[in-house]
Amino acid sequence: MTVQLANKTALVTGSSRGIGRAIATRLARAGAVTAVHSGTDAGGVAETVRVIEEAGGRAFPVLAELGVPGDVDVLFDGLEAGLKEHADRVGLDILVNNAAVLGTVAPEEVTPGQFDRLMAVNAKAPLFIVQRALPLMPDGGRIVNISTGLTRFANPPEVAHAMSKAALEMITLHFARHLGARGITVNTVAPGVVDTGDLARAEPWLRAALSGLSAFGRLGEPEDISEVVAFLAAPEARWITGAWIDATGGTMLGQDL
Repeated sequence: MTVQLANKTALVTGSSRGIGRAIATRLARAGAVTAVHSGTDAGGVAETVRVIEEAGGRAFPVLAELGVPGDVDVLFDGLEAGLKEHADRVGLDILVNNAAVLGTVAPEEVTPGQFDRLMAVNAKAPLFIVQRALPLMPDGGRIVNISTGLTRFANPPEVAHAMSKAALEMITLHFARHLGARGITVNTVAPGVVDTGDLARAEPWLRAALSGLSAFGRLGEPEDISEVVAFLAAPEARWITGAWIDATGGTMLGQDL
């Protein structure tokens, strides 16, 4: 299926690199005017916009740190200003909540401050981003929340991160029901181990071990996730809502845990 998003607009949070960049470039390639967001990585945002524009797409940068007071106001001020300049209307057809922070600390060492930061960025910000986006979103809009396979299988150093992503998944569940009458779909995509660049420097034994977690025997690529998101953003996905989409490449599938 060829995804067609001409005359659509999109916001992808956390899209200066990795999975977010792949999603932003994929939506733009399908025709969406795409807002490329980061908290502080202005260089990464500029690079994503450059890649999109060189491929013939349309995009603009939005910088807004999430998890701090006033974050959603700053984000939408930048979004609306960018839409006025780069699109033919101030409306948002597609919202992808991708921005997140990791925990990676032993369960007994998680601090209240670390936990609060994870919840603020990974759960609280998306909730109020969705709330703020709804007046701009026409009927038939699309919301995609990027979660993690860690809400289904255990990796103890990421317990707090997984808790925050589980909260994000509740946004999917409850808003899908709430927005059904408007034809707005809300879905979760859950990646597994994805090589966003950091793993390129990993020891060969670690790459091999992580690759072995997938049924396909390889690491995920950002584009593997972006294709799933692009489908959910397309008109053809109109009958899918409230879903948790396993995009882990069959991680731990059929293995003894």
